[in-house]
This record gives sequence, structure tokens and C-alpha cells, in this order.
Amino acid sequence: MRFIISTCLLLVSILSIAQKKSINDESATEQFVLRLHEKKFQWMVNKQTDSLNSILDLRVIYVHSNGWQQNRKEITDDLKSGKLIMNSVSVMEAKARVYKGAVIINGKGKFDVVVEGKSVVIELLYTEVYVRKKEGWLLVSRHANRIN
Repeated sequence: MRFIISTCLLLVSILSIAQKKSINDESATEQFVLRLHEKKFQWMVNKQTDSLNSILDLRVIYVHSNGWQQNRKEITDDLKSGKLIMNSVSVMEAKARVYKGAVIINGKGKFDVVVEGKSVVIELLYTEVYVRKKEGWLLVSRHANRIN
């Protein structure tokens, strides 16, 4: 009987340790991808398209708040050409949720941009989906909605 109780206690302890490790791993992943998502905005402001391309999946779909959709090439081409100028991005809040092989970020930010020569300052709610691939964490989808 003692053996059965001891074995059960050992199993409970092992499961508890494994669960704590899983939670800690998720928390570290959340923090890493949240930092990456903020770096992405800085790279866009600074027109660091090589850095930006390193985290954009080849099939990324970027949906702007006006319904404008872009792929990877269009995003970087517009930044290089000046069609889209990002003066600043201020992330007001961002939360990450980890799923097997993916992280979803829901955020709110203030974006000071120039689109085709028109200056715009807007607050957006956005969702970004990052997927873990052999190259690392890549942005595969982004969708933004205007809130002001």
C-alpha cells in the first residue's frame, strides 16, 4: 500500500514539475515573440527591410486597416520606395498566446504614417500570427482595425 501511495505521489510531483516547465517555456516564448513584434515595427520605421524580411514568411498576408492587402515583396517595396513611410509606432498594449508551433499577438498601437503622400495618425487594434519554422519565428498573418 505504501508503495502505491509513494508511486502516486511521485507521479503527481513529476506532472507538477512538467506543467511548471511548460508554463515557463510558454512565458519565455511569449516574451521573445512580443519583443520580436516590437522590433518589427522599429525595422519598419527605420526602413531596415533586410531585418524585416528575416521575420516575414514568404507567404505573409498583411491586411491594413483600410483593407489594403500586401504580400512580403509589396511590404518591403513600399517601405523602400516611400509609398509607405512609418514615422513612429507606439505599442500601447500587446498580449501573446502560445499554441503548439504558433504565437498569436493581439495589440493596440498608435501609428504615425504617411501613405501615398498623406500624413495619418491612427490608433489600431491588430492581430499578428507568428509560426515557428526552421528559420525561427516568422510573421505569417497580420490584420489591423482602426479604432479612432
